[in-house]
Amino acid sequence: MTLLSVHARTGKTETLFSAAAIVRALKVAGAVKPEAFGSLIDAGARVDTTETRLLVDTDKDLWIYDRATDKAIRLTRTPEVSEEEITFSPDGRSVGFVRDNNLFVVPSDGSGGERALTKDGGPLLLNGRLDWVYEEEIYGRGNTYGYSWSGDSRQIAFLRTDDSPIKPFPIIDPITRQQTIQEQRSPLPGDPNPVVTLRVTDVTDPNAAPRVIDTSAYPDQDRLIVRFGWTPDSHRLMVEVQNRIQNHLYLLTADPNGGNTTRLFGETTDAWVDPIALPIWLKDGTFLWQSERTGWKHLYHYKPDGMLMGAVTNGEWEIRDFYGVAQPENGPAQVYFSAAVRASTGNDLFRAGLDGKVAPQRLTESIGSHQIRLNPSFTLYTDASSDLWTPPTMRLFSLTDGNRELRTIADNAAVLTRLKEYAFSRPELMTIKARDGFPLEAVLIKPTNFDPTKRYPVYQEAYGGPGFATVRNSWGGNRGLFYQMLAQKGYIVWLCDNRSASDKGAVSQWTMYKNPGEGELRDVEDGLAWLKQQPWVDGDRVALYGWSYGGFLVQYALTHSKSFKLGIAGAGVSDWSLYDSVYTERYMDLPSANPDGYKKSAPVNSAANLGGKLLLIHGLADDNVHLQNTLQMVYALEQAEKQYELALYPRSRHGIGEPTLARHLQQRILDFLTANL
Repeated sequence: MTLLSVHARTGKTETLFSAAAIVRALKVAGAVKPEAFGSLIDAGARVDTTETRLLVDTDKDLWIYDRATDKAIRLTRTPEVSEEEITFSPDGRSVGFVRDNNLFVVPSDGSGGERALTKDGGPLLLNGRLDWVYEEEIYGRGNTYGYSWSGDSRQIAFLRTDDSPIKPFPIIDPITRQQTIQEQRSPLPGDPNPVVTLRVTDVTDPNAAPRVIDTSAYPDQDRLIVRFGWTPDSHRLMVEVQNRIQNHLYLLTADPNGGNTTRLFGETTDAWVDPIALPIWLKDGTFLWQSERTGWKHLYHYKPDGMLMGAVTNGEWEIRDFYGVAQPENGPAQVYFSAAVRASTGNDLFRAGLDGKVAPQRLTESIGSHQIRLNPSFTLYTDASSDLWTPPTMRLFSLTDGNRELRTIADNAAVLTRLKEYAFSRPELMTIKARDGFPLEAVLIKPTNFDPTKRYPVYQEAYGGPGFATVRNSWGGNRGLFYQMLAQKGYIVWLCDNRSASDKGAVSQWTMYKNPGEGELRDVEDGLAWLKQQPWVDGDRVALYGWSYGGFLVQYALTHSKSFKLGIAGAGVSDWSLYDSVYTERYMDLPSANPDGYKKSAPVNSAANLGGKLLLIHGLADDNVHLQNTLQMVYALEQAEKQYELALYPRSRHGIGEPTLARHLQQRILDFLTANL
């Protein structure tokens, strides 16, 4: 692997880091098994601000490669245990990392030894590293960083997580001769959560002890610290705290020295409040804040003391991604963001002033989806655009030249040439009215060599979970190729998002609050009712597939409806009392407050009503939706004397990633469709 620097306007490239060069330097420095690939993959977090040094972890130790000198130096010497959550300080002089759940710093030039900033870490006490539920449900899957450098590199704020209140959950590997057990701490609804506190420590003072930020106004078991970070001047911390069931969110400012906090304002709804990005600070000391308080995510302008100055954007559309604020020396500030204004199935790049008086200006032209990256000076941006029928192209635009296209960075000519070899059916994007008039977005792919005089079976895929649409006007990637394969085999492929899954604002998501399954199924059946009216559809041969929340929806549909001949439920929740506390309580409240909702939404309680053939799929090592869910559904079906099919994948987690097993899974699904539909 080679990491390149590309001149934006000309396309001229320069090698920044080469895996071969790094490996050679590591060998000279004494590494036994030098490896650079993983560090280059994560280069965004491991390159210093000068783009001359790269943090490398190999031989279970931490090294720095300097491309200016073509040399590597070793920073740590603990090969018995690895370093994690590795970062440069903003000034590049220090490196922070977590080892054995303690937070450390070490000089980046190798001039001194490492220093432990915490010493109480252990298997159940994490410093600077997120536990499972905080990573998965609050900060985002794959993000385990639980600390933040101050801008002046003098302090680190970090989360201290006590997992001891959580009961261990066993995950078994049956492939070894003597089965091994991994114990996971994953809190269930109504059970104790991890106790998380925010602390600050000085990096420059070797005798400093961590100081606690005071969040005692929010009790341990009714407190989630969902975001934290520093103000630009490094003088204060910004902290977002939520109550356990997440219908309140408070923005606090904290003194890192004394630890006292001040509440600026709060967000609340009758359903839930999703975690919000930290404030975006402007040069005049005011800040921008994203909120779904109207049911649609928009930008708001605040004074430093938390007084609202006004809405920057508004309307029945929402911001998807916020890219930043251009603040020229002469002229008004402008915000840049992507939003779904023309259609909820796509997005565009917009810019707008801060006063909210003028409608945002759309900068992208083609209808579809746009992945945007702006440079820090807001003079150039790249646009990777696609739609259902058009593979992505990436182009460079200049904002200082009237939004003029400068060059094509990557076209899709080679892909289009290859696609001509295959008989693809053109996907049709459409809108179907639900029984109450709500517009449901859908995609229809007809069989290859479609004959309107014939009647075809239907393969429908659904996810259904709040805010996760499957219908998007963008290139489908691998899933799209699977759909085309089904179309070639004579299936109609049908996607139709229920309203709570659609990208039509939080106001649409809130409709499933405390009662998952019922509204989702109603919308799915309304979309299917339109499809079944078409003369070329065999309404008696409909298959429903879903994974994760979609697996729950399949189980719910097959036990609450006769609309489907068969269902394929992958890694599905069979009882929400078996899923993790943070996700479930956000949408369901506590079991003690909503016992009827938990009972009626659990497919295990309706197994006797199974109305079609059901294939259950699960990874044995799933640490997200535990195998317990599928096994309890299996037991409920057996108790009801209902037949089913089962496919289990050892050592697989929430997704089936091992290539041979993934191929087996796809073939298993296809075989099940062929035999039963």
